[in-house]
Amino acid sequence: MALFDLKNFNGEVFGRYVDTVPNLNRNQLLKSGAIIEKSQYAAMLPDQTGGNYITVPIKARIGGTPDNYDGSTDIKSDSRDTYTQGRIVVGRAHGWTEKDFSSDITGEDFLPAAGEVAEYWDDVDQATLLATLKGVFGMTGTENVKFVTAHTYDVSENATECGFKEITLNNAIQKALGDNKAKFSLAIMHSKIATDLENLKLLAYMKYTDKDGVERDLTMATLNGRTVLVDDNMPTEAVEAKYVKAVQTDPGALKVTTDGTGTGEIKKATVSTDIPDAAEGDYVKLLPAGTVYTTYVLGAGAIEYTNCGVKYPYEMDRNPKTNGGEDTLYSRQRKIFSPYGISFKRPSFVSPTDAQLSTGSNWELANNNASSGTKYFPSKAIPIAQIKTRG
Repeated sequence: MALFDLKNFNGEVFGRYVDTVPNLNRNQLLKSGAIIEKSQYAAMLPDQTGGNYITVPIKARIGGTPDNYDGSTDIKSDSRDTYTQGRIVVGRAHGWTEKDFSSDITGEDFLPAAGEVAEYWDDVDQATLLATLKGVFGMTGTENVKFVTAHTYDVSENATECGFKEITLNNAIQKALGDNKAKFSLAIMHSKIATDLENLKLLAYMKYTDKDGVERDLTMATLNGRTVLVDDNMPTEAVEAKYVKAVQTDPGALKVTTDGTGTGEIKKATVSTDIPDAAEGDYVKLLPAGTVYTTYVLGAGAIEYTNCGVKYPYEMDRNPKTNGGEDTLYSRQRKIFSPYGISFKRPSFVSPTDAQLSTGSNWELANNNASSGTKYFPSKAIPIAQIKTRG
């Protein structure tokens, strides 16, 4: 137990142990280009001095209509817009305690090793990222909702293709970025979706070789040349059976009539709750109850990541009195996961909880903060999208 003995514990050495453990998820996120490191902001947000929120400028692209160069037409000029983006530091801390008695009777140490601590923070970071993305797609306000609508591909109520199919990812990224769809490099999906795609032989899991030379599957795969990260913490929603619009040739389609007594007919009053504008002669279909799964798709530079650091990332404490003696390992971190082109509004709190990160009203598109004629960061430049399917 020398590493965890209070007298001999060295936080810097332990931190280096943790840092040498491969963070497989973050490494793949960085490799895909979806997350890029912005270490320059760490110096602006020192621990212990209250620096937990910064506003950074984003330069707009130059533009304007070219003037005719004919020797008599004056040449006009335009000024470049600047958007501002708020970034919030997410601070997290936790501790793990070992009782002397447990070690005495088992002969084993119960405090986590560096590898376990690294895996723990890997999971915490992923939870932070997912909470952030949930908040982004919950944004309110006219311009923000335009982004959410354009970057959401929802087929969960499609009469015939409500699942994740061969064309789903490609259609989603085209809807979000149009001719810039090649910027997308990574998808994060629930294991149910990943398994369905694997069964269709559309998805293949990556492998790695452990320290013993054994090849193992990762919770990462590839789909259409893009990295797929599999995580069952992805948003899911249980939905009840409901009628949706269909066409006559759809399997199971029913014709809407006033009384609904004929073969293949359904009473208009029966479907009006689900489809208020249903008219006689329309066709509908009953989708059974099920689960709607959300898949996030990220492109190059979608998330800008900064490790802001803390004064004491790891330290030990011993309490000889409680429970016959206890050793506790404490760990802390401060990080930023900032979606490109999207701003976290200046908060009344120091560090947001996952619930606060998930709240759409805390986020907005970066803008020029003009009192009138506000200009917003262009949605087509933000490589973030979500897909909603029924599996």
